[in-house]
Amino acid sequence: MYAARFPEFVERGFYREVRGMQVSSLGIGTYLGEADDATDRSYIDALLAAAEGGINFFDTAINYRKQRSERSIGAALKQLNREEIIVCTKAGFVTPGAVPENFPRVMHSMDPDFLEDQIARSRGNLGIDTIDVFYLHNPETQLRFLARDAFDSAIRQAFARLETLAERGWIRWYGTATWEGFRQPGQLDLRCLAAIATEEGGRDHRFRFIQLPFNLGMVEAFTNHTLEAAAELDITVVASATLMQTRVLEHMPDAARDLLPGLATDAQRAIQFTRSTPGISVALVGMSQRAHVLDNLGVACVPPLSREQYLRLFE
Repeated sequence: MYAARFPEFVERGFYREVRGMQVSSLGIGTYLGEADDATDRSYIDALLAAAEGGINFFDTAINYRKQRSERSIGAALKQLNREEIIVCTKAGFVTPGAVPENFPRVMHSMDPDFLEDQIARSRGNLGIDTIDVFYLHNPETQLRFLARDAFDSAIRQAFARLETLAERGWIRWYGTATWEGFRQPGQLDLRCLAAIATEEGGRDHRFRFIQLPFNLGMVEAFTNHTLEAAAELDITVVASATLMQTRVLEHMPDAARDLLPGLATDAQRAIQFTRSTPGISVALVGMSQRAHVLDNLGVACVPPLSREQYLRLFE
């Protein structure tokens, strides 16, 4: 078992049980960077450092760096034990070089045939048969163009196809990766999404993940009870924008430093804040360099805050 190779991290609560998998509470994201060979090499090195250092949760999307982030993960996986790594990707935004033939000129789509095409391409880019977690990428984008009834119908059709692809073995789980969807009123309703998934896939449906931004400056999912709803619905929450491309570090309050002890840098404190949040299983951090991975792994030796300690941050 992967986590058993890091007994000190296990003892300090770095790993969580997620849908029968031992998952590191710090995940590596692959969003930023140029679409060039040098960035590919840097990402591959960072991904290998992550897996070798105790991180086994990899996050990407087909549109990240024009498919090159998926391919970088694929290259890293060739040097790793695939079964030890949880691989997550997304689709929804139309990506140059990955457009189905005769596809309409749109920016974003949840069309079931489009999603199936994108998942097939992602499996090829990643070099894997089964994607562990597939997300509809920012589905709230469609609310700019669709009335609520039409949006719910589109979600239903997408979920139905994703259930079929899970049965086929192309994906294990699916969900929604959002930016505003669970932060802003009138966007996504998690209970409604779960109800649609239940209607399409039964009680054992595979809609079991959501991804949303959560950091020291973006705590809406905690204050608006989205995290509580996810726990009630048996849906795993993954946090993105943990460092907000380091912008949250500029506003680290002194009180937070005092309440997040045992850490060497403000980046580690920001990660500790997010991964300590009740209801969040994994805090994603974009890391394209080995040095960043090794620095951020400093959180693995410090236990996450208890609920009582965490709530003191909101006083």
